[in-house]
Amino acid sequence: MQIRISHWLVSLIIVGALLVGGCTSQGGSPQTSENSSTTTPVSITQANNPQMNNLPRLEGKATVVMVVNGSPITIEVDGTNAPVTAGNFVDLVQRGVYDGSVFHRVEKNFVVQGGDPQSKDPNFRGQLGTGGFIDPETKQPRNIPLEIKPQGADTPVYSKTFESARISQPPVLDHKRGAVAMARSMFPDSASSQFYFALSDINFLDGNYAVFGYVTQGMDVVDKIAIGNKIESAKVTQGAENLKK
Repeated sequence: MQIRISHWLVSLIIVGALLVGGCTSQGGSPQTSENSSTTTPVSITQANNPQMNNLPRLEGKATVVMVVNGSPITIEVDGTNAPVTAGNFVDLVQRGVYDGSVFHRVEKNFVVQGGDPQSKDPNFRGQLGTGGFIDPETKQPRNIPLEIKPQGADTPVYSKTFESARISQPPVLDHKRGAVAMARSMFPDSASSQFYFALSDINFLDGNYAVFGYVTQGMDVVDKIAIGNKIESAKVTQGAENLKK
């Protein structure tokens, strides 16, 4: 039997499980104006979005091996279809941002979420899931735009969910089991360092959150992750030359 999930229920599920911190102090909506007349994919390029000029990009693919509980998780990072999101992740791996951080949220048969740099501090007493990457050069938070490429499109759609952009095509990178995607607040362009693993096929999230890769080995390790488990190390083992800063 096919179960149809209403838009408001999907929104509640997303807010409760994938928003950075599970809540946000900012107001607003994850969607842009519903009065938009957009009927075809709209892409924001580096040329017309200066903010993107300062973001790393992955031109091609890379392999990241993450060690959790003494066992490796191999991730294929897809910069071909999500160059900014994948580039951000690979850059943070190379910077050691994830080494020593912990997973702060585990939802059975749904997602495992981590990547909050605050979790590396054993004396931190705030709410985990509220932090992001602070660029040591600018001393400012780094946020990346929502980036999702529809099937059949030449370039990704930026800063819009598929619903707000009125796009009916499914994304190239979907939320099948083993997908790796970015967590964010209610605002599309708020992802930073927090990411999640999809523990099952959760395709109702497609078009709302940016998938940038897939677990190719070690999904059994992901399945066993518990709240508080630490990322012992994360290394780029292949494709580091594809990262452009």
